[in-house]
Amino acid sequence: MRPLSSAVPGALADLLRAAPLSPGKVTFAWRAAVGPAVERETSVRLENTTLIVDAATRQWAQEVRRASATILRRLDTLLGPDVVERLEVRSKI
Repeated sequence: MRPLSSAVPGALADLLRAAPLSPGKVTFAWRAAVGPAVERETSVRLENTTLIVDAATRQWAQEVRRASATILRRLDTLLGPDVVERLEVRSKI
């Protein structure tokens, strides 16, 4: 028997993929993909299939760029294939 916590990520992804695409859904998926620390230092918006990531500083932008392959895989799992094809990372400072 598997613990309930092992089923939650799959169930979350299934529910999220089934919901209509909206800014709230994208923001929720972003937080789930990157965690609360990165989410606090960034804001996101989806333009076509590009996720625009505005980072609070150059250091946070670099961190997102460094982890972009992992983040894209997680977003693909949460939002479905081809929703986010690339990240465009910008820094406010």
